Amino acid sequence: MEITVEFGGGAELLFDKIKKHNVTLPSKETPWTVRELLPWMKDNMLKERPELFLQGETVRPGILVLINDADWELMGELDYPIEAKDKIVFISTLHGG
Repeated sequence: MEITVEFGGGAELLFDKIKKHNVTLPSKETPWTVRELLPWMKDNMLKERPELFLQGETVRPGILVLINDADWELMGELDYPIEAKDKIVFISTLHGG
């Protein structure tokens, strides 16, 4: 299944400084969920400092997640069933000073 994963606000620095990734998820019998996508991203995409992106089984506070341009809180958050061609965006709202 093909989806697009994008990063902004500095989150892209953890993913080889690449903002847009076209991702092919392995086939499975049940639909992928964001809950399953996050550890897959950690193992297959994340290049450094996972503690800046993940906290437990979800993203760290301060990372805005959009699914097809809508706040993931409106879409079911971790339980959202990912569909082909979905666009999932992670935007860091935390900035050093």
